[in-house]
Amino acid sequence: MADDQIHTPVNLERTLELLGPALSKPGAVVVDTTLGMGGHSRAMLRAFPDLTLVGLDRDTEALAIAGERLAEFGDRAKLVHTEYDGIAGALDDLGIGEIDGVLFDLGVSSLQLDRVERGFSYSKDAPLDMRMDPTQSLTAETVLATYTEADLRRIFYQYGEEKLAPRYARRIVERRAEAPLVRSGDLVDLLSAATPAALSRAGHPAKRVFQALRIEVNAELASLEAALPAALDRIAVGGRIVVLAYQSLEDRLVKREFAARSKSTAPAGLPVELPEHRPEFSLLVRGAELAGDEEKDLNPRAKPVRLRAAERIRRQA
Repeated sequence: MADDQIHTPVNLERTLELLGPALSKPGAVVVDTTLGMGGHSRAMLRAFPDLTLVGLDRDTEALAIAGERLAEFGDRAKLVHTEYDGIAGALDDLGIGEIDGVLFDLGVSSLQLDRVERGFSYSKDAPLDMRMDPTQSLTAETVLATYTEADLRRIFYQYGEEKLAPRYARRIVERRAEAPLVRSGDLVDLLSAATPAALSRAGHPAKRVFQALRIEVNAELASLEAALPAALDRIAVGGRIVVLAYQSLEDRLVKREFAARSKSTAPAGLPVELPEHRPEFSLLVRGAELAGDEEKDLNPRAKPVRLRAAERIRRQA
């Protein structure tokens, strides 16, 4: 497969448009907290010749591929093996204080989805792995084998918003008493058999369970909840952040953090807003921006994306 066919970055032009005013200044630094195979990063480095990029990813395979794709930029591209909630430590290690831009392209990457053996897809039979960081120990197989029925029910409800969570959790516990679940195909078969016929037409029965398992294995929401404030704290005045979220649980966290940073902290009833109460950030798009029809036709993975963006307008004293 040709290099440019490896991965089509989602909302690339819109991301460059929103980050551009902050990245075009001399000596600008941007952090791509979800480097993946480097599609967004390469476009930013090409568009802004004086830009330094720090790319973070927990996936060692993705880092290796991105390293090759970004090699042409030399030391302008600094890649770090860490989850996105490690942004502060990564910047400290590189001796970088404030930054001018941040990109979060959340969720599972194209590389992880397309590598069948990683076990992220319910449409292909593979080991029940689902680790974004292959060096960690917890896998989906371990979750299914060791979590109590109550804990399985909880993660299916909380991370998959799955109405049939009790039924699925019970069937998994019954099944593992006979034989362990080690293949994604076995889990899909179990879930399909446990789904009432009247509900089977409302989407694939495994979709929400696989999402829940992936989020649990990789602690995605906990990492995001820690990473967002850490990233916002490092942005310089005039700096910008863009977040691409692909499901409602992620987007709610982003919406909540952006709302807190973009509203006045002045007590109600004050006749004049004092400078120290003014918002730190200004929102750059109204609500969550969806991909346009052209973008969706070009890249089907853009269909569920919700884009939010903000600019720092004030730093606290």
